[in-house]
Amino acid sequence: QVQVVESGGGLVQPGGSLRLSCAASGSIFRINTMAWYRQAPGEERELVASITSSGDTNYSDSVKGRFTISRDNGKNTVYLQMSSLKPEDTAGYYCRADVVDYGSFEYPEWGQGTQVTVSS
Repeated sequence: QVQVVESGGGLVQPGGSLRLSCAASGSIFRINTMAWYRQAPGEERELVASITSSGDTNYSDSVKGRFTISRDNGKNTVYLQMSSLKPEDTAGYYCRADVVDYGSFEYPEWGQGTQVTVSS
């Protein structure tokens, strides 16, 4: 009943910028933490950035100072602004929303992913 959809991926040159969006919809009472993960071929999925419902953020060391996570609680949407992109940032980017349903049950919902490719 809950869907999470990412958008905004694409091909960019090194040093360029890209903005990802992730919108959750369906039977949602509240969303606690929302987060972005990424996974390159042959690699494990890793946490890139997260943000709580109150706006507290967390970033992996590899993206600190370059990426910014934000959210719009009214739209159940989280964003990832990526700047100074490097080839090492190339990966599928996945959104996770920790959804609370109307029975106060919390569970994670994942999006389908959006591809980011950084190449010249």
